[in-house]
This record gives sequence, structure tokens and C-alpha cells, in this order.
Amino acid sequence: MSDLPPKRSIKRWLVTTNHKDVGILYLGTAMFFLLFGGVLALLFRAHLWVPGGTGLLSNDQYYQAVTGHGLLMVFWFLSPIASGFANYFIPLQIGAKDLAFPRLNALSYWFYLFSGVLMGISFFQGGSFSGGWTMYSPLNVPMYNSVMEVTAGSNGTILALTLFVISITMGTVNFLTTMHRSRAEGLGLWNMPMFSWSWLLTIWMMLFAFAALLAAVLLLSIDRLFLTQYFATNEGSSLMWAHVFWFFGHPEVYIVFFPALGIMFETFQTFTGRRLVGRKWVIIAMVLVAVQSFLVWMHHMFLSTINLPIKTLFMATTIGISLPFDLMVFAMIYTMVKGRVRFTTPFLFSLGALLLFILGGITGVFLGAVVLDYEFRGTYWVVAHFHYVMVSGVTALVGGLYYWWPKMTGKMYSETLGKLSFAVYFVGFNLLYFPMFLAWETPRRVFHYPEGTQLFHQLATVGSFVLGAAFLLVFITLGKSLVDGPDAPDNPWTYSRTAEWAIPSPPPLENWPDRPSYASGSLEFVDDAATATDGGVAHGKEAAGAVTVSHEEEHADHASIWPFGIGVATATFFLGLSGMTPYIYSFVSEHMHAGDFVTLSDSAPAKSIVYPALTAIGIGLLGVTLFQFGREQFDAPEMGVAERWPFGGINNGKLGVWFFLASDVVVFGAAIGAFIFMRIHGGWGNWHLESITMAGLFNTYVLLTSSFAVVLAHVMAERGNKKGLLASLSVTVLLGLVFMSVKAFEYSSKFADGHYWFSGIEYSLYFVTTGLHALHVILGLLIALFMIYRVVSIDAYLEDHMPVEYFGLYWHFVDIVWVFLFPLFYLM
Repeated sequence: MSDLPPKRSIKRWLVTTNHKDVGILYLGTAMFFLLFGGVLALLFRAHLWVPGGTGLLSNDQYYQAVTGHGLLMVFWFLSPIASGFANYFIPLQIGAKDLAFPRLNALSYWFYLFSGVLMGISFFQGGSFSGGWTMYSPLNVPMYNSVMEVTAGSNGTILALTLFVISITMGTVNFLTTMHRSRAEGLGLWNMPMFSWSWLLTIWMMLFAFAALLAAVLLLSIDRLFLTQYFATNEGSSLMWAHVFWFFGHPEVYIVFFPALGIMFETFQTFTGRRLVGRKWVIIAMVLVAVQSFLVWMHHMFLSTINLPIKTLFMATTIGISLPFDLMVFAMIYTMVKGRVRFTTPFLFSLGALLLFILGGITGVFLGAVVLDYEFRGTYWVVAHFHYVMVSGVTALVGGLYYWWPKMTGKMYSETLGKLSFAVYFVGFNLLYFPMFLAWETPRRVFHYPEGTQLFHQLATVGSFVLGAAFLLVFITLGKSLVDGPDAPDNPWTYSRTAEWAIPSPPPLENWPDRPSYASGSLEFVDDAATATDGGVAHGKEAAGAVTVSHEEEHADHASIWPFGIGVATATFFLGLSGMTPYIYSFVSEHMHAGDFVTLSDSAPAKSIVYPALTAIGIGLLGVTLFQFGREQFDAPEMGVAERWPFGGINNGKLGVWFFLASDVVVFGAAIGAFIFMRIHGGWGNWHLESITMAGLFNTYVLLTSSFAVVLAHVMAERGNKKGLLASLSVTVLLGLVFMSVKAFEYSSKFADGHYWFSGIEYSLYFVTTGLHALHVILGLLIALFMIYRVVSIDAYLEDHMPVEYFGLYWHFVDIVWVFLFPLFYLM
């Protein structure tokens, strides 16, 4: 499937892989989750009208609403709406025709959508997760909650978040590959638009931060589904969760805010009529923040048992990260001073975002000081500060929606309605959040508060409804524009300076009339085909461009149904998993022994055959859809002429694999780090795990040998030797099966001795960490079997051997991980 149906067809939106369509899907879906999370917020704010609650919500419903609001806004709204803008405009700003991997882009969206669907369903599965959006241990596991109370809905929330993080990882790999290898000729990194710069740094942070979160939610899911003990012991479980979560959590603040910052830079330049003051210094400041964001996470843990020198060090890094932001703020202020401001709707929202962010940043300095944090932590001061920072980013994103609306729709909107929506928004925002500073002694997340602060809470509740009305006005303004707004010119803003304004509104499917180039210092469109005709000969880059452009025009595909199919299958599988805890409970109750740490409720939880059936159906659908995805002929050619620094020596596929493996390094690093942390916390010498050392040593030799077989397969593919390729891949599969057989022998030996994954923290660490590695081996085996099928059926990889090399990179990585696991679990 390659031809796209018309936009008014539902089929178009199910099969599209075009970056602009996917961007619109992201934006529309994010807006839905904004409404979802906003309604939950209105419900619990209404409940808070009087101390102790009005009775509108039960106690558990209140905590579900607070938790659901936080999760939906932070994960399903804030990052995805920025992804929507990035999907639509990053290829346009850098001169690309699409993202590097269009089908992966569509799959990322469908995983995002279905993760949100799972989140919504969780409220109807006995109740959604209610332990707060930070999911602190042990409130996130069956320790103070019996297994009976660990509902399928609360499991579903965690699994929905897991699927969401997988979606983010796919998108991150795609954007990193695109932005580093598909920039138009002459567009160096320094010269990229500011929104592109902000997004590039955002996805670099995403690559590592979300990998840490993926590790955390994977371990948490296993705790909840299989009753392992990662976050349920008194051996440092709570502290370990805080470390892993906040290693993600603080970069997430900048992951959310950087795209908004990029929009602010773009609109300030456009509506002041001058280039951003100190542009290169601003870029350097953003790079510093991106790096420092991974060095401040412990300031969220000042109330923990971390020693004072470490706390002091992180207090210094926290204050230090504010300095680059000072430079950015003053750059925007000075840009206004040096330019001539035009108070359009997009600029008003960006200016409002700047003012709100300044107040949020100032109040955050208090939390960076250890002594003051002791007083403010866990109060409404934190709630107010957090929202002044995060929702100031939302303010700029709404400005971006107004700014790019004419380009996306080809329609203008009413400036009067737009400015009215800003006025109501700004009043509602401050009426909602500023009183929280005044009511700062109120503990967060609870509905009991001192009567003396009731007025402040009532003002905040009124403000929440005013802010909700402001968003309603935004939707009315844009809806009216879509229905009967005047046609927008290609460039409605006089001083806009980025490439998306050089093409029609809305842009055509292929984006560009000819190849965009900045080789002359400004944007031009080069007709490579014409350059090589009329008796002349194209040379160098132009010649390469001519061949590639022609190839793209004839063969670039834009449609595939299989990303949607994989999304449906994965969601079905995860929905089935959410209700599997009762079955594991039965197994545990039959096999647990005295001394096992796991605690069980007095009565067995009810089972439902629906969940095992959904799990089996999901696995079957995944097998079919992934197989068809792999078989599908889908052409997404690389740009023939492009700026590729610093990755000019490798192709898109190989670079994408490297980025994926970088994120996987963090996942395994977190899992191995959890082992080291828990073992040190419990006393390194108090380890009671008996390993079969010879089995581990034998498996080490097996995997290392399999790596040589993969290398041989790559050599055979390069030589076009079909029999050699088949033999090498077959040996790799055989050795992988030997490894898994030995691993099965090890596990069965443990079971025979009465040692299971729930028998204690050491066994949880052993089974989960080695099991995560075994899962990677199984995935590699499935890929190798599919490659064998392709070689046998269509002589694949004999002309294009790169997929064999990609598989080799993955397999070598899996082998290297085992080299680390072997001494940790078998020799120490």
C-alpha cells in the first residue's frame, strides 16, 4: 500500500505515514487528553471547595482523579502536543521530505493513542491507579495494599505508561536520525531554526530520560503482575524508586518546556521583527541545561536519608542550572527592547508564558535550598511552583497553535477572539495557581486543609473553571476559523524567517517543489533534473541529488496499515496482562514457603478468563501484524544531498539502531544498577543466591560463539553467498536455542529447590534481570528466523546486506550485556 486516500476518508488516517498527517493526529489526540485531564482537575477542585471535601468524590475517587490528572497531563498531553508540532514542522524547517522512518513514526503514534485508551479503560477495571503521579514506593505495589486491592485498573495504568514510553522511544530514535542526517544542503546545526534546536535537545534528553523511566515501569509492572519484590522490601526499595524515577523526572521538566521555549524564540523573532539577541549564546545555554538536567535529580529527595554533603552538592547543581535560563530570559527581553513588538495572539501567549515562567523559576529557587526544602516539600508551594513552570510551557504551546494554525489549515482566525482567549487564560491561570502559594501549608494530594486557607482554595477552584473556559474559547476560535475563516496566505507573518513559510498553506504532500538548499546562504529550490539536462552534466552533489530526487518522486511510499495493526495487537496484549495478577496469586499461594517476603491477602482475588484470552489473542495478532510489517515493500529513500554532520559515515538504518541500543543501555544499566544498589543496601556479603556457575560459564561461551556466527553471516551477505548466509544464520539460531535451553535448566533447578522470583529480593533480582536479557535473546531469535525465511523465499539481503549488519549490532549488544551479567550473578 503506497497511495494515500483523500483526507476526508477515515482510511487515510488509519494508513498514513506522512509526517504532517501524523503531526495532526498527535495534536488532535493530545487535545483530547487535555480535556480528559482537565475534567478530572475540575472534579477534584470542586471537591476541595470546603475542608474535608464536598462529598462530590469518594476518598478513592479523589485520589484516582488527582493521580489520573497528573499522569494524563504530564505524559499524555504535554510531551505529545510538542511531538505533534515537531512531526509537522521539523521536516519542513530542516528541508526534509519526511522523517527517516515513516512507518515507525506512524507506529509511535498508534502506541501513544492506544496507551491513552488503556489509561481510560483502567478507570472501569475496578479503579485506576491512585498512588500519585510520581508512583512512590511502597504505595505503588501490593505491600500496604493487598493483592485484592491491586486492581486490573491500577495494573492497566502502569502498563499504559509502559506502552507510552515505548512510543516515545520510537519517536526519539526517528527524530534523532532525521535531524542528524536529513538537513538540507548548507543547513548546519548552528543555523537550524530555534524550534528545531529546542526539539533536537529535547529528543536527546528523551533518549536517556525515558529509557530510565522504561526500566522503572518495567520493574514496577513485574512487581505488580508477578509479585516480585523490587519496590516492596525494607531494603531500600523506596529510595531506589525515587532515584530511578527522578533521574527521569527532572529532565522531563525540560523535555516538556524546551519545545515551548523554541516556540517562544520563534514568535519573539517573528513579532519583534529582529533576530534573537545572543542567538548562539542562547543555544549554548540550552545545551548546558540539557546536560545539567541529569545532574540535579536528588533535589527531589532532600527529605530522604541521603547524607548532607551529597545534598549540598545537588543544591549547588540545582542553583547552577538556573543560570543558563537567566541568559535565555534576558535574551528574549532584550529582543523585545531592540525590536518593534506586534501584539498578535501568538506573541501574547508567548509573552505570557515568559512572565509565568519567571515567577515559576523564582519560586523554584526556594526548593533548591536544602533548609527551605525541608519546610516546603510536600506542600502546595510545590504544586504552585510546578504548575507555574509546566503550564507556562502549555501557554507557549497554545501560542504555537495560533502561530502555525494558518500553515496547517490554510485558514486565518479572528484576532479579537484570540486575544480574548488569552486574557481569560491569563486571569484564570493566576487565579488558579497563585492562591496556592498563599495556602502553601496545605499538604499536597489530600482534601483536608486548615480552615484558614479555605478562601485561597475557593479562589483556586474558581480559577480552574475560568482557565477551563479559556481553553473552550481557544477551541471556539479555531473551530470558527476552520468553518468560515478567511483563506490564509502562504506567509501571514511579515517577519517569519523559517522554511515552512516559503511553501503553500497547507503544504503539499511532498513538501517541496524542488530540492531545498541553503548552499548560497539563503533558502533556494534546486531543480536537479534540469541541472543535468540541456546539454550539461551535473557534477558532485548535484549529480547525486538528481538521481535521488527522481527516485523519491517515483517511489516514496506514504501509507501502511500495519503500524495501526501492531498498535491494536499490542494494546490487546497489554489489556490482557492487566488482569493476570490473580492467576499469579494462585501460583504464589501454592508455592510460597515460610520466610518468603511476599505478603498475601486473606481471600483470593477473583479471576476472569477474559484476561488470559485477551493476552493470547494479543500475542497471536502481534505475530501476524509484525510478520506482515516485515514483509511489506515500503520505500522511504534517504536524501541524496544533505547535511549529515556528525554522522556522515553511516546510513539512516544503522544510525537508528545505534540510537535504539543507546536507550537500551540505559534500560539494562538501570536493571543492573538496581541489583548493585539493593545488594549494597542489604550488605554485599549477605547475598544468599546459589547460582549454577558452570551453566553461566557455558552460556557465556555459547553467546560469544554466536556473535562470530553473526559476523560470518554479514560477510556471506556482502559476498552474495546465499548458502553461507543461511548456514551462518541457522548456526546463530541454534546457539541461541542452546542458550535458552541452559537458561530453562537453571530456572527449573531453582524451582525444584523451592526458590521462585517471589522468594526474596535476591531471587527477584536474579530472575528479572536475567529474564530481561533472555527476552532480548528471544526477540533476536525471532528476527533471525524471519531473516532466514526472507533469504529462502526471495533471496533477501544478497544485494542489500545492511539488515544483516543491523541484526548483528543488536545481537552483539545482547552478548555484551551477558558478559556483564555473568560475573554479577555467577561469580560474585
